[in-house]
Amino acid sequence: MEDYQARQDLLEAVQGMVASGLVTGTSGNVSLRLDDQRVLITPTGYPYDKLGPDDLPVIDMEGDQVEGELPPSSERRTHLAVFQARPEAQVVMHTHSVYVSVCAVAGLEIPPIIDELVIRVGGGVPLAEYVFPGTWELGEAAIAALGERRAVLLRNHGLLVIGRDAREALEIAQLVERLAQVFVHARLLGNVTELTPDVVRRELDMFRGQA
Repeated sequence: MEDYQARQDLLEAVQGMVASGLVTGTSGNVSLRLDDQRVLITPTGYPYDKLGPDDLPVIDMEGDQVEGELPPSSERRTHLAVFQARPEAQVVMHTHSVYVSVCAVAGLEIPPIIDELVIRVGGGVPLAEYVFPGTWELGEAAIAALGERRAVLLRNHGLLVIGRDAREALEIAQLVERLAQVFVHARLLGNVTELTPDVVRRELDMFRGQA
């Protein structure tokens, strides 16, 4: 089948998302840009443990399905809004992991507390305003909060990350969940120490210098 390697890459990212506990059941979704006109995306409401490469539907940039039998994710408009605004993004991943969701529900941005967060994500993880799921407007809210970063919390919802490939998107989602855990526990202990502005500036230069 055409684009078979892309299908394999996306399926591996889905399997990694499930294995990492970033989603449960059929929640969450992942998409991969095939070209300027087509996007590969996970289907809606389909068990991940039964998902094969040929089960992934293809949509166009308006959100209409152009290939596949299973219906595409109900969040496809959010993914497409991000792809249109961030041309460097090749993969968009949306997760509902526990500590990320705690922060999103509590209305807490994750500040720059560990070097890796700034270097890989582009700073702390901001919080987008609440918008109803599955809409173009949710994508626009995510884009407005993202700036140049690769991850954003969706208020009362979960996490959205972008990657230059499927592996990077998965790694960023895993990283943000781990640091959300660190952040929540540090708050419970009563002391969250952020990186200094000088360190953040230097590490942002490293982030921007990545190929």
